[in-house]
Amino acid sequence: MYDPTVARLTYRALLGRRRALVLGALPLLLIVISVAVRLLTGADDQVAADVLGGFALATMVPIIGVIAGTGAIGPEIDDGSVVYLLSKPLKRPTIIFTKLIVAIAVTMVFSALPTLIAGLILNGNGQQVAVAYTVAALVASIAYSALFLLLGTVSRHAVVFGLVYALVWEALFGSLVSGARTLSVQQWSLAVAHKVVGSNLITSDVGLPAATALLIVVTVAATWYAGRRLRALTLAGEE
Repeated sequence: MYDPTVARLTYRALLGRRRALVLGALPLLLIVISVAVRLLTGADDQVAADVLGGFALATMVPIIGVIAGTGAIGPEIDDGSVVYLLSKPLKRPTIIFTKLIVAIAVTMVFSALPTLIAGLILNGNGQQVAVAYTVAALVASIAYSALFLLLGTVSRHAVVFGLVYALVWEALFGSLVSGARTLSVQQWSLAVAHKVVGSNLITSDVGLPAATALLIVVTVAATWYAGRRLRALTLAGEE
């Protein structure tokens, strides 16, 4: 289910000079903000939770997920180079699964690791806030990567749709419409963070059992359907 050659090509595409600069910009901004907040307010658990929840998990993680998830396959479909890959004797689910693993790894490195560092800067992991949000970022990275990889296989405007979901649906509607929060990767990952921190310092509108089930279902379903779409793309090209 994992092909090293596909993985190497995907890593090379995602970590090219231009895209790497974009991927590194938000983590760097998070670290700068964390240092400034720590200097201004000192070590405060609630402030740390607000910064990590409001910027790291709500903004940085989904945007990096969009870049990594759509970038793992979208550009190849757009420029037609995916035809070369599809001409190889590789199963379509293997291609999708390999690209998903790469997208997850890149998203985790550029989101979860900076979240941990920022949390340690903000309050030294007081009340397990840094660890809780790091775990939430890790969990969210998996679901976001699967969702946005699927978008990359079904639309040439995957980045736009991904940003609409991440910044409009989750950030805007999620803050205004309570029902929308149930269909939010951010809320599902917050449920995991709430379990880790063990207090109301971090809260979620979704219970942990439901959040866990939804994270698994969305990840598996998105990966499966992306494989089907790639198979359909092959058939269309042959016709």
